[in-house]
Amino acid sequence: MARPTRQQRRARRTERSESSLAAQTRASRQSSTLRTQKADSGQKNARERRRPFGFISRPFGFISDSVGELKKVEWPGRQQVVQGTVVVLLACAIVGGYLAIADIAFKHLVQDVLLG
Repeated sequence: MARPTRQQRRARRTERSESSLAAQTRASRQSSTLRTQKADSGQKNARERRRPFGFISRPFGFISDSVGELKKVEWPGRQQVVQGTVVVLLACAIVGGYLAIADIAFKHLVQDVLLG
């Protein structure tokens, strides 16, 4: 099952903050009665969950869940992609330069001091 979007989570939070203490206690009472009802039917559901190859019964479930998740992604804009690419290229150049200098220094150290 796909996770709720950020907008849905924010809406849920605002609903919770607006609710009064009485509404919260009422909801907790209802959820406790639901828990006891679910406990009775839990054995039947547990048998269904134990199927080792449950994914075979829903062959396109993974694809539909993936599509749902991809719809929630905040894709970067063109400017963000360009900035990220520039940062990566600069970091690669800096690390490459450092490694080249270290390689030259250690090459001379090994050849002149240790081997020769």
